[in-house]
Amino acid sequence: MTQVPPSVPPAPDPSSQPVVPVCYRHPKRETYVRCSRCDRPICAECMNDAPVGQQCPSCVSEGRRTVRAGRTTFGGTAIGLKGYVTKGLIAINTLVMVVSISVSGGRGMFGGGLGGLLGGATPLTDAGAVKGLDTYQNTVTGGIFRVPSGVADGEFYRLFTQMFLHYGLLHLAVNMWALWVIGRSMEAALGPVRFVALYLTAGLAGGVACYVFTPASATVGASGAIFGLFGALFVVFRRLGQSVAPIVPLLVINLAISFVPGVSLAGHLGGLVTGGIVAAAFAYAPRPSRNLIASLTIGGLVLVMLFAVIAQTVVLGQTPVPAGF
Repeated sequence: MTQVPPSVPPAPDPSSQPVVPVCYRHPKRETYVRCSRCDRPICAECMNDAPVGQQCPSCVSEGRRTVRAGRTTFGGTAIGLKGYVTKGLIAINTLVMVVSISVSGGRGMFGGGLGGLLGGATPLTDAGAVKGLDTYQNTVTGGIFRVPSGVADGEFYRLFTQMFLHYGLLHLAVNMWALWVIGRSMEAALGPVRFVALYLTAGLAGGVACYVFTPASATVGASGAIFGLFGALFVVFRRLGQSVAPIVPLLVINLAISFVPGVSLAGHLGGLVTGGIVAAAFAYAPRPSRNLIASLTIGGLVLVMLFAVIAQTVVLGQTPVPAGF
């Protein structure tokens, strides 16, 4: 009787063994998750939540390049939500205030208008305030003489520098608080570029209005630009169909403050009207031609301001200068 030897199983074929997938960016990490876009295996570190499944970093980057960023009704992008321009403007104004106090030897913080709450003039405010006339009194006759100075003498830079200068800490604090509250909302709605265009145009208009209507007063402050933001906020609310009831009392209160002695009504109104016009160009212009219409609007406003400055300079230049000056 023949004995059959036990059968020996064949050796396993290595090529037939299942292979555990590894992350294509980290080859030493095993994973069974695949990118829902390119189907390559990815580990936990490389996973990015997607509307469906997970995506790898390469597909996320590619999607950001090919997908257009969302915009607000007025053309603003997500970068405006960060408030970088608003924070930068606050930082610039604060830094200028520090320099202004420093060059005055610590003076200028308090002791000025509003019962001493506002600060006084400093060498920096004297050099950068918008004004067109200096007033002198003859000690012999008691007569008052007005002599062209400042912008009327060709120092046109004052129309711009005035919006970054303040008389004292309280003046700065009130304006920067208003800028922080309103500026972030307007920057988020318009986007950084449109927002800074609105701010600077309104601030410049406030300076021009002071030069035209109150040339004998040295005026500084970001109030003209901030009133421009008030006007823009009103326009934006109207455009969106939202109630302007919460804004009206705020505007009335701030306009009422403008009639307080020592506060520039002309600068506030100039900024308010200009800010409303610029915001209307951003808010109501058709989307395809929004940038063109807004640019033409701002350019037109600047031209109007230029003509007003030239005309006022000619008028003040004809002011008779008394003998001895």
